[in-house]
Amino acid sequence: MIRQPIICVMGHVDHGKTMLLDAIRSSSIVAKEVGGITQHIGASEVPIEVIRQICGPVLEQTKSKLVIPGLLFIDTPGHEAFTNLRRIGGSAADMAILVVDIAQGFAPQTVEAINILKEYKTPFIVAANKVDLITGWHDTKSKSIMASLAQQSDYVKDDLNNRIYGLIGKMSVLGFTSERYDMVKDFQKEVAIIPISAKTGEGLAELLMLVSGLSQRFLEMRLNIEVKGPGRGSILEKKEVKGLGTTIDVILYDGSLRVNDTIAFATPTSVATAKIKALLKPKPLHEIRESSSKFFNVDKVDAAAGVKVSGNGLEDALPGSPVIQTTDPGYMDRIKSELGSVFSADKTGIVLKADSIGSIEAISRLLSAEGVKISKKGLGNVAKRDVLDAFAMRALDPKSAMIMSFNVATEHDAFETASASGITIIEGNIIYKLLDDYKEMTANMQKSAKDELERELTFPGEVEILPNACFRISHPAIFGVTVIAGRIKPGYSMMVEDGTVIGKIKGIQNDKSALEAAAKGDSVAISIEGPTFGRQIRENQKLYTRVRDGDERTLLNSNDLLDGGERALLEKIIALKRQSKGEK
Repeated sequence: MIRQPIICVMGHVDHGKTMLLDAIRSSSIVAKEVGGITQHIGASEVPIEVIRQICGPVLEQTKSKLVIPGLLFIDTPGHEAFTNLRRIGGSAADMAILVVDIAQGFAPQTVEAINILKEYKTPFIVAANKVDLITGWHDTKSKSIMASLAQQSDYVKDDLNNRIYGLIGKMSVLGFTSERYDMVKDFQKEVAIIPISAKTGEGLAELLMLVSGLSQRFLEMRLNIEVKGPGRGSILEKKEVKGLGTTIDVILYDGSLRVNDTIAFATPTSVATAKIKALLKPKPLHEIRESSSKFFNVDKVDAAAGVKVSGNGLEDALPGSPVIQTTDPGYMDRIKSELGSVFSADKTGIVLKADSIGSIEAISRLLSAEGVKISKKGLGNVAKRDVLDAFAMRALDPKSAMIMSFNVATEHDAFETASASGITIIEGNIIYKLLDDYKEMTANMQKSAKDELERELTFPGEVEILPNACFRISHPAIFGVTVIAGRIKPGYSMMVEDGTVIGKIKGIQNDKSALEAAAKGDSVAISIEGPTFGRQIRENQKLYTRVRDGDERTLLNSNDLLDGGERALLEKIIALKRQSKGEK
């Protein structure tokens, strides 16, 4: 039996993900959402009869024959549904539709979605939405974008093509070859871009035809299932439902589930089981998240399907956990193995807390790509124990002494402990924003650490005493110099070329204004206690900062404290010090 493909709809906020599904379902989910933004994860079945009706003449023209039973669409608020839609060893999504606002182009979450799809090796097509907003666009009432384009002006066609070329260029930067769908030569090597309008319905025919056709052409083996086999799926969400208690929204991607079957799933501490009390399936063209009147009780569900499962013992079920019928041999080991790979951690690194297994995995993948290590991964709110674990990192890896939390709260005592111990908690519910905040935080930490080092260390500096610029002979000697290389600061000990120390810089001035430092190219007056001008120091003589032994090692081992010229000067100063009598 061939199951219906599982299609994940992804994209940036407000680019039209839910409106696209509304156009297909002829429903009004978007009107029920706050601000028109999807707030919860949903799944919708679209029967093959509806697809054939929408595609209509396009199917006849291409002589395409659809044999799949329909499409199962997953609607995502961010990327939570996709990351929670987990098959053992990978993603359960067969294909994705990436919705992009053709006027705004790629937004941060668009890029993030592409990176996640690339990580999971999931095939996808791009739906270039909102073509109806192009100046001069005429709504033709057709579901076909090609039929609609035939009735548009040349100006509109050119504008549309230019916008698509912009998307093609951005895709190229991200490592993908793409083309407008009707110009694609090889769908396995090129990403198809289909212009659509979720508002008017134009382009839906080609979009559904392409998704259906590519699914059954390239995913045939993946779609073949054994209906009598044990059910396998993934938990999208866990909810409390009046009259049912704790329920889990499951995407079943293989086999079948029946009432009274026992299923296994992951909990925060182990693997648990529960007996299915009821299976609630959404009616065609309705959502898994809608009211109970939109559901009907069934005794059996075959893949692929979205189903709400009710049963005792689901309270600790984790979103993103695999769901496996216990008649499947080795189910316990398979779930434990899956969890082991998701929650594996490094010896040092940040602490990561999130709301689901899928979120943990997605964030871990993206952090790993940035070279960020994670010492602890956990589900649920940030607790005091997490703060103490992050604090313990300070001695091992100071830059990792922080917590990143996704879609979870911080408990009161954890917040107080973090404030008292100086542990930063980066919170958010958008993955790319979390990563941006982390990068900004670490950059600020590195800058602060560098600034602190620069305040404490003696840096290499070389100056030349200017002629006719002695303002005081001694106690202290005050005279003009030009900084030839490196830098000088008050407090630096200065030496002559044989390594003899002549005294410390008391102050630096320029036009009677005191300076905290002087760098290469600056001409300033300095005061030094100790030498007498004309005896220990003289005009046109070169002086050098005496860099402390410990500072030498720190500066030489650093990659960003010295430039090439300063490094060469430091090596010269070290050589001068070695020439000095009594130098250890």
